[in-house]
Amino acid sequence: MKRNLKKMISYYKPYLGVFFADMFFAIMSALIALIIPLVVRYVTSVVIFMPGDEAVRQIAVIGAVMTVLVAFQCYCNYFISNYGHVCGARMEYDMRAEIFDHYQKLSFTFYDDQKIGQLMSRITSDLFDITELLHHGPENIVISVIKIAGAFVILSLISPYLTIAAFALVPVMLVYAVFFNRRMKRAFKQNRVKIADINARIEDNLSGIRVVKSFANEAVENEKFKEGNDGFLSAKRDSYKYMGGYQAGLTAFTAMINVCVIVTGGILITKNVISVTDLVTFLLYINIFTDPIKTLVDFTEQFQNGYTGFERFMEILDIEPDIKDAPDAKELKNVRGEVTFKNVSFRYKDAGEEVFSNVSLNVPAGAYVALIGLSGVGKSTLCSLIPRFYDVTEGAVLVDGTDVREIKLASLRSNIGIVQQDVYLFAGTVYDNIRYGKPNASREEIIKAAKDANAHEFIMELPQGYETDIGQRGVKLSGGQKQRLSIARVFLKNPPILIFDEATSALDNESEKIVQKSLEKLAADRTTFVIAHRLSTIRNASRILVLSENGIEEEGTHQELLEKGGTYSRLYHMSSPDAEGVDFYGNI
Repeated sequence: MKRNLKKMISYYKPYLGVFFADMFFAIMSALIALIIPLVVRYVTSVVIFMPGDEAVRQIAVIGAVMTVLVAFQCYCNYFISNYGHVCGARMEYDMRAEIFDHYQKLSFTFYDDQKIGQLMSRITSDLFDITELLHHGPENIVISVIKIAGAFVILSLISPYLTIAAFALVPVMLVYAVFFNRRMKRAFKQNRVKIADINARIEDNLSGIRVVKSFANEAVENEKFKEGNDGFLSAKRDSYKYMGGYQAGLTAFTAMINVCVIVTGGILITKNVISVTDLVTFLLYINIFTDPIKTLVDFTEQFQNGYTGFERFMEILDIEPDIKDAPDAKELKNVRGEVTFKNVSFRYKDAGEEVFSNVSLNVPAGAYVALIGLSGVGKSTLCSLIPRFYDVTEGAVLVDGTDVREIKLASLRSNIGIVQQDVYLFAGTVYDNIRYGKPNASREEIIKAAKDANAHEFIMELPQGYETDIGQRGVKLSGGQKQRLSIARVFLKNPPILIFDEATSALDNESEKIVQKSLEKLAADRTTFVIAHRLSTIRNASRILVLSENGIEEEGTHQELLEKGGTYSRLYHMSSPDAEGVDFYGNI
């Protein structure tokens, strides 16, 4: 906890000026609140006994001074509410930027085990509660401590007996608060987990809403959501049960303080130990004394919310990226595109069996290599090792003779272009999505890339051309159109190494022919890895690798592998070679 609190405090550092000003005005506001009952005591015990004219003058002066103090207190509260909240928002901004930046550094291994909705919860609702704590926490504590300490000192001067009566219940209140605090903390932490689960469920449902509707499974989704919602409600009930007991108990304690003071004060008045004026003043201060206790009650709830959120925040920041730049990592310059696998073995995290082992392969610069094999043999995984989406378990992957682990990630990945089957387009315009390949590209470069990808013609037919909004994940475009935009993106990036991961397998024959032409144009003079099922793609490869559970089972050109009469030849003859759009495994 000490480490977390130290980290939490560090977010104040850039805003110490505003923070200390906020604390100053909080102190002033609390002191003014302490002055008012003293003024009442002075008026009721001194001023009312003065001669008429003098009493009126005194009251006028007191009224003027009090008006100035109230005006100043008003500004103090304005500063706290306005600039204090802005300070909190800035800290929230910094924390959100930090965790988002950390998300970008984490590897595929991390995201393989995560739900997007839960990650979103940590960057939205959790952070809001954290910054509410960071903003309100210090000022609430300062105001409360000043009011309680100030009231205690003043009350002690008025009547030690009444002070003892007022504070007698405080130790019991503290024990009561600690008891419920511990239970509230556990309950609020469980709330965070349940809220994240619901966010994950909603994100999953909305992302797949077309699948839900196509199967008419709205009722199924509602039932699944109900299960998560019920868990959330149950967790909320527990937290509110403890919070209700906490607040009700402390409210009762504060009421009992008044009762103790009234009873004790009444007895002391009858014995002429104190005056009625002292009792009235005392009761005014009791209200000042009990108000901060209520504030601390709210702060305790706020602290539980904020701190449990901060613990979840730190859980993410504490995850070290398993793939990051080595201390002496270098830039990749004048890239030719030669790729070498040296005795490479790989297994996924927490997986018992290796996906492949002892794979050795050299792909010269500019070569066009096709990878085929049954699902699960590691074709995509093998290619994912080149840009270091995953790191090898054993062995090494080299680009132009340099181990990829010795190259800066940004430099390595900027020299590799990837076209996948599942195209991801961002919400926005066609122009923005192509420009993603090179953010500083000119409009002329973007249009040229679109033309190279055979996309310019269909783009110009869209309602606003390049400025057409394509919707979330490009839902307004066909599969072939989305694929050509992704190819245009890679054309704009202009990398020396390409990976086509089943880029045409989900397209119809006509779209596949158009996209295939774009891919062939893109692959010219670049080192290209093609994971494909279609015969038209494989046949043009200068080298074909047949992968199995044992690694690279066969390799050679199309003709050489046919003449070998092995696995490739058997799979080839099982399919229909005369059909352009036939899958390598015989599927249309």
